Amino acid sequence: MTLFPIRLDESYVSMQNKTQNKTILVTGGAGYIGSHVVKQLGLAGESIVVLDNLSTGFSDAVLFGELIVGDTGDQELVSRILKDSQVESVIHFAAHTIVPESVENPLKYYGNNTANTRNLLQCCQQAGVKHFIFSSTAAVYGMPEKPLISEATPTSPINPYGSSKLMSEWMLRDLSAACDLNHVILRYFNVAGSDPEGKIGQSTDKATLLIKVAAEVAVGKREKLMVFGTDYPTPDGTGVRDYIHVSDLADAHIQALDYLRNGGESTTLNCGYGHGYSVREVIDTVNAVNGQPITVEEQPRRAGDPPQLVAAVDKLHSTLNWTPGYDDLNDIVRTSLAWERTLQQKKQTQ
Repeated sequence: MTLFPIRLDESYVSMQNKTQNKTILVTGGAGYIGSHVVKQLGLAGESIVVLDNLSTGFSDAVLFGELIVGDTGDQELVSRILKDSQVESVIHFAAHTIVPESVENPLKYYGNNTANTRNLLQCCQQAGVKHFIFSSTAAVYGMPEKPLISEATPTSPINPYGSSKLMSEWMLRDLSAACDLNHVILRYFNVAGSDPEGKIGQSTDKATLLIKVAAEVAVGKREKLMVFGTDYPTPDGTGVRDYIHVSDLADAHIQALDYLRNGGESTTLNCGYGHGYSVREVIDTVNAVNGQPITVEEQPRRAGDPPQLVAAVDKLHSTLNWTPGYDDLNDIVRTSLAWERTLQQKKQTQ
């Protein structure tokens, strides 16, 4: 176990603005989405402890709170954190997220995503944690028959990643029914973009998300972008997805925490914008923002890729006090490209 000291950016928030709420534990808070949530929690003056094994996260992405390097599967460590820090709320991100890898190595995903979540939940029950926000995924829906997906759409994951997350949802649901723990499950659609202030972003190597990969091609980190499938029954033949900016997604977590603190009942919410963009539209936007075209290679469809996946978000808006601020593909691409250039500059100065 490694402890990093509390690091607060005084230009953002002073200790005098800190709320009277008890500590929040953020697992996986040094990763892509988790670090953006930690930043927003810090700006709100919350007391934060981040637990991350840094297998895919980065210590310098944790802008607020205390970073403890460790694993959610370490029950002794987790129990000590919950007790010593008087944790009342947990936001759980720690997970493996690469779909092809989950197919090749399913037990890695069931071990980290499912078994470790079970350990974390047991510790939360024993410590009397009141609120739990779970980072889930639209992959739990598998291959839905309709392109617009509501929370009532049947869950039928087609890969171990989606299955490992759905199992965790079930455990959380059943535990909440058995004890005084309320939860919000957030099912993400396609997360993209980076912190508009340029302080943090997605730094993971070998990323597979379309906009991240396209931005890497634009700055020369990769040679080309592979487009899988150009004959789908969509307006331009390429797959359509609902892309949500990571800062808007982070804000949804903040609103979910407020919802639970105000007595909200356990619920499950889709996180997206309610409309989609095709792969070609994403590429055109990257080309426009970048100022020159990226290299693209077209390939046949991949097995298991639906033509169109878009979130029905009525429940998200009606349940939480949430209004997106970056619902614009240009904003998403612009912040993604800006972060890739920042990473490139850091590498050159090392």
